[in-house]
Amino acid sequence: MEELFGPRGACGGCWCMWWRLARPEWTKGKGEPNKQAFRKIVNAGMPPGILAYAEGKAVGWCAVGPRETYPVLGRSRTLRPVDDRAVWSVTCFFVARPFRRKGVTEKLLRAAVKYARSCGAKIVEGYPVEGAVADAFAWTGFVGVFRKAGFEEVARRSKGRPIMRRS
Repeated sequence: MEELFGPRGACGGCWCMWWRLARPEWTKGKGEPNKQAFRKIVNAGMPPGILAYAEGKAVGWCAVGPRETYPVLGRSRTLRPVDDRAVWSVTCFFVARPFRRKGVTEKLLRAAVKYARSCGAKIVEGYPVEGAVADAFAWTGFVGVFRKAGFEEVARRSKGRPIMRRS
């Protein structure tokens, strides 16, 4: 994962902590502190996501876990819970540049659903973007990929950001 994310931690020192930390804490932790926070989650035992491999190297990442492991989602006006049902959330993708636009994200999403189900999840939820967006801002995935993977829109509180689910 360190090789995939590179020295900058994927996108600007995030280390996939955006949805897990309050904004001031995340900003203060950009880089090494966020990396150490992520390492602590990994070492706690429950995998915080899945990796895609090609030729023995990690080429893609998808963060997936119970929604309550992403407290920032609950504080978001746009992405607050739709109902009180237990869901797992797919919050982030990162694909190495040479592998983008080759179907890796869809494969990761399908694998994330399978993984969540193996852990007892009945509903998997995602928060993709819709419309023309630069790759750097598409880290939550695109609506089309979620639709291809069998997700349906269940709420939309913002023009370009639906909440999508697969049961």
